[in-house]
Amino acid sequence: MFTTNASRGLPRHRSRSLAERYRRWISRALVAALVVSLLWLVVAFHLRGQWMFALLFLVLGASLAVVFGKRELMSHRYVFPALAGMGVFVIFPLLYTVGISFSNYSSSNLLSEERVRAQFLERTYQAEGSAFDFRLYREGERVRLYLEAQGEETSIGASRLISEPLVDSESGGSLAVHPAQSPPAGEVLGMREVIAERERLQRLVLTTPEGVELRMAGLRHFAPILPRYTENPDGSLTDLRDGTRLTPDREHGFFVDGEGERLTPGWPVAVGLDNYARVLLDPDVRGPFLAIFVWTFVFAGLTVLFTLAVGFVLASLLQWEQLRGKAVYRTLLILPYAVPAFISILIFKGMFNQSYGEINLILEGLFGIRPNWFTDPAMARTMLLLCMGLLQSVPRDLYEASAVDGGGPLTNMFRITLPLIIKPLTPLLIAAFAFNFNNFVLITLLTGGSPDILGASTPAGTTDLLVSYTYRIAFQDAGQDFGLAAAIATLIFLLVMGLSLLNLRLSRVEV
Repeated sequence: MFTTNASRGLPRHRSRSLAERYRRWISRALVAALVVSLLWLVVAFHLRGQWMFALLFLVLGASLAVVFGKRELMSHRYVFPALAGMGVFVIFPLLYTVGISFSNYSSSNLLSEERVRAQFLERTYQAEGSAFDFRLYREGERVRLYLEAQGEETSIGASRLISEPLVDSESGGSLAVHPAQSPPAGEVLGMREVIAERERLQRLVLTTPEGVELRMAGLRHFAPILPRYTENPDGSLTDLRDGTRLTPDREHGFFVDGEGERLTPGWPVAVGLDNYARVLLDPDVRGPFLAIFVWTFVFAGLTVLFTLAVGFVLASLLQWEQLRGKAVYRTLLILPYAVPAFISILIFKGMFNQSYGEINLILEGLFGIRPNWFTDPAMARTMLLLCMGLLQSVPRDLYEASAVDGGGPLTNMFRITLPLIIKPLTPLLIAAFAFNFNNFVLITLLTGGSPDILGASTPAGTTDLLVSYTYRIAFQDAGQDFGLAAAIATLIFLLVMGLSLLNLRLSRVEV
């Protein structure tokens, strides 16, 4: 005899089967909704010309449907969110960056060719010698525009025009104007009333009997605003002002005139290895890049060595039997981990201020000198190393690795302790080197990369690391050359990947 469910009067096993069926249908409905949403994103990005994002969401949606649609892949459902997140936030940005490095994507080549063409076709110009002065006349409850040509002759017909009554609407719209012999009878509105109506007048289009459209060209003027460019059957554009012909240069992504001058904006095109060639062959880019490349290795290496030396000495002293209060000292050495790095960096920046920083005040009082920490390249780099070493203090891993019996005297320190801990410390040191190799926060907050390298064609500073140099090329100063920045970022990725592989090899991890 089955045990029944009190609330529904159904056998327990049947009630459980129904519940499982409901959960299964709900999960399928959620998966279907997610797949439909992802397909909608695919269509939306495809219509906007963003094929890489469309491909990303297409792969994501197809993977979601396959993994959650087949029973034999049930075990993969638990790791799918993590893999999808890694694909969206790690792998895709990496592939996207690599793809950009083979293009001329920049602030000058940002839009698609279709959008660039549309921008040119939307441009207008004011016809010469056809401007009209205007006044607003109030006739009872109605307001009219009276226009009078600025010169004796006009190229669009009558020299005096009067409009239909303005409609009391905020949308502007089109309004017909007709020839007039004299100004209308009524009150002339003053400048205050004209300014109050300015927004509506700017949206207003006046159409003459000849079909010419007049738009507001100033606080007291209307003029024919004509399309500047027209499109030809072969895809070129003609400038209606002077007949200049613009042809699309699809090799470089610009419209060019008859003299070969490029007109902005342009559109991204594939340039192959040109960005990498600029890094290695262009003297204006290669010089700053090599200087920053060498300084990045020097900065990361010296920071690790300085941290190792200070940390090793302090950790060894903490093993000295005669030292009292070890627990207090160990607590103090761990405190840097509790303080956010940006706070310490900003404090150091204030201490090294050239005008009123504590460091310069002390040096001036003792020795009569006031170093230019932020404008002198050597001083700026010295300040960075001091700041980095003092910020890191002694790592906890280094302290634990150096806690070896017999430490204390200098002989044991260099002949026993150091040889014993250097091998297990090597992966940690490589990881610290990789971290300082890309220490963007320190450079950005402390020096901003300054002082600048003179003569560089790209924004570059003597204290820039490769990561901050790449950021400045992409997002700061002039240029915003995303293609070149992506090429340098790809090179940085290869270097860091090499360091990671070396770290894994030294850690005896199979890859």
